[in-house]
Amino acid sequence: MRTSKLWRITLLLAVLALIAGACTDSGGVPAECESDAFGCVEVGAGDPIEVGTLLVITGPNAFLGQDSQNGVVLAADYLDGTFDQVNGEIDGHVISFNHQDDGCSADGGQSGAQSLVSDTAIVAVIGTSCSSAALGVADKILSDRGIALISPSNTGPALTEPSQHQPFYLRTAHNDKLQGAAVANFAYNELGARTAATIHDGSPYADGLQQVFADRFVELGGEITVQDAIQVGDTDFTSVLTTVAANPPDVLYYPIFVAEGGLITQQARQTAGLENTTLIGSDGMLTQGFLDAAGEASIGMYLSGPDLSAFSGDAAFYAGAFKTAYAAQFGGEPGAAFHAHSYDAANMLFKAIEKVGIVDGDALYIPRTALKDALFETQGLVGITGTLNCNADGDCQSTATIGVYQVETPDSLPAAPVYSEVATLE
Repeated sequence: MRTSKLWRITLLLAVLALIAGACTDSGGVPAECESDAFGCVEVGAGDPIEVGTLLVITGPNAFLGQDSQNGVVLAADYLDGTFDQVNGEIDGHVISFNHQDDGCSADGGQSGAQSLVSDTAIVAVIGTSCSSAALGVADKILSDRGIALISPSNTGPALTEPSQHQPFYLRTAHNDKLQGAAVANFAYNELGARTAATIHDGSPYADGLQQVFADRFVELGGEITVQDAIQVGDTDFTSVLTTVAANPPDVLYYPIFVAEGGLITQQARQTAGLENTTLIGSDGMLTQGFLDAAGEASIGMYLSGPDLSAFSGDAAFYAGAFKTAYAAQFGGEPGAAFHAHSYDAANMLFKAIEKVGIVDGDALYIPRTALKDALFETQGLVGITGTLNCNADGDCQSTATIGVYQVETPDSLPAAPVYSEVATLE
């Protein structure tokens, strides 16, 4: 009697073990998800892979973010990169988007990131547009939830400084350690400038960039006459421009954004003492929106940014198939400088998903930490902008060609730079 009972118990335990094993092998949560500190995103049968974007898509800087968003959408629609037909699927799942606005501000970065982390289906996020929306805000909120954030246009040096870098943050944009130095080289060596003043708006992007410029300009032998700051939202810059004009510099460098940049450009042209001062901005103003805001006052000034004519990646593809598809889908030429960086960021993400995704029947499991690790392990990935090699601090564009463009008309962005420099972080 006892033997029979023990046999039945043993048989029951064996059956339960088989059932448990079957659940683990088919239809259960993969072991990789159990061991991942942040778990997996489960993409059910017929469900899309959901990607977030956090870019500035409203307000005066919308040209910057909308341009980047368009690059991400193109990458998803044409996953094989040929643009022959729409074929945006990974393991049978299409890509869908949750688009949020970073507002080009810390507040926008916080609210947008909070909206994205509340959506548990989000696999990763492409963004932010502006460094101020990321630094200590979106980069931390998303990292704390194990969600990778890949920026196509954050160039502020602080974001990848080891002391401030968040573990799930990367960027395909250049580091402004490269851009600031290149602008200083241009001003000193090409323009013959020996004195310069800078204006920033307190943002991580503008403050970091003008400081790199100033340090390099002094290193070359130049003199910085003024380093001053304005407030975002101000409209009258008479005081700061008068201070600059008291000792007129050869160059005035103000790497800020569209609204304030447009007004400073107009008001600088009207400030006594600055008639012979060369005006220079950077990629936060390298948009059609800035040219619209500054109008005729922008003619003759310089704007720095990535040299789109000298991408070290697939330049022929960019100039041909990519720009043709972009125009067909979005109704015109790119309106800013970072659409190719966002295209590369999205493709880097999609390749990482393909690498770590676990197919279980019709479902797909994406381990969050493994996805982050795969992104940071990206090496030798040839994109449009160049070959992406991600380092431990999240810089994936260690070498970049920085161009300086001269505005000829406010009706369109300059087609080619007047100065170009290959710069590297190594």
